[in-house]
Amino acid sequence: MGSLNKEIHRPAPQPLAVVNCGELITLAGPARPRVGAEMRELAAIRSGAMLIRERKIERVGRESEIAPLISPQHQAVDARGRVVLPGFVDAHTHPVFAATRVDEYAMRATGASYEEIAAAGGGIRSTVRKTRAAPEQELLETARQRLHWFLRGGTTTLEAKSGYGLSLESERKILRVIRQLQEEKCLRLVPTFLGAHEVPDEFRSQPEDYVNLLVTEMLPAVAAEGLAEYCDVFCEPKVFPVAAARRILDAARALGLGIRVHADQLTRSGAAELAASVGAATADHLEQIDPEGIRALACGNVQPVLLPASVYTLGSKQFPPARAMIEAGLAVVLATDFNPGSSPTPSMPFVLSLASTQMHMAQAEAITAATINAAYSLGRGSAIGSLEAGKQADFVIHDCHDYREIAYFAGIEPAIATYLGGQCVYSRHDCFDHGML
Repeated sequence: MGSLNKEIHRPAPQPLAVVNCGELITLAGPARPRVGAEMRELAAIRSGAMLIRERKIERVGRESEIAPLISPQHQAVDARGRVVLPGFVDAHTHPVFAATRVDEYAMRATGASYEEIAAAGGGIRSTVRKTRAAPEQELLETARQRLHWFLRGGTTTLEAKSGYGLSLESERKILRVIRQLQEEKCLRLVPTFLGAHEVPDEFRSQPEDYVNLLVTEMLPAVAAEGLAEYCDVFCEPKVFPVAAARRILDAARALGLGIRVHADQLTRSGAAELAASVGAATADHLEQIDPEGIRALACGNVQPVLLPASVYTLGSKQFPPARAMIEAGLAVVLATDFNPGSSPTPSMPFVLSLASTQMHMAQAEAITAATINAAYSLGRGSAIGSLEAGKQADFVIHDCHDYREIAYFAGIEPAIATYLGGQCVYSRHDCFDHGML
């Protein structure tokens, strides 16, 4: 597939000693996604501290254990009794697009459905037309602004999908923007090719021809240029039904790409079973899944990625059955689904709140789903998602003293400082100055 990360050589940051952590939520545990009762085990350390060197975590423990190891070399970061958490890993986003769809948001407020808007030429195809026309530099600049929003919410890693180009050159343009953002290293990005997001206007009467284009031209070009790590398909009967989705996913897998599936969002179509049969890493959305589909995901070892902010924004009441999935032993993931139409929010704290109030997930389960489980769903669980020795020093200091407050105080940005690889990449200047609380 080629290199996905072109390293920018920067001097290693100064060693850090993160001290006075009221709750240091480490999520230390088995080297795999967490399931069942494990999702409530956060491995929290009261009065904790952490040493960081060469962008990685060196030691984690109680402050009484860490304090004798702190040297004059270390820059002290005083959390002042607050909660310190791994950076959120947002495993489903669409961050590169032109303009907004605020007009559709207003239409839905007065009764129009998502399907009605799409049938009238709005929806995804509306964003596609605007994104195709936008210069690459404009897309890059607006995406940079959006990434800053994620940092303010405590997110340090994004899975970033294309899908608003739906032509070879426009999809490549979006993926080049994602690659440029990767190289700038203010967040970690995992690129996903979503050319099968919708059938574009020029193929509406011949959708099978668009599937042929995806399989014979677009996927091979994206794979040859190393522009994506995963391939995703929006599997719905009126978009890409199971047979077409399977053909696309099989072609992607043959080219060495990982597999993700938008599954059972609007209808119960067999997409969950498809995800299991093709060896997908994740099945995402799943609002319409039933017990049979849940069993298929469990048998196929597929992680469900649940997107409650999308359900909320569309005004639906049909949230995915998170409790049934946890009870079935699935390693549940939470993500924002940030996009211009159905989920224009970058806020993982808001998603945690929805998970608790609408899907009846305990706050500890939601934290697990948004960190270590999400990291494993992206193939990065050995490097991020928990605060353990040897892992990347991606952590966030939140302005609270109990981790449950992150979901409880909905609608605020709790992050005071966000660190990526031991470097402060966002701080609230009213509380934080040059990495020192």
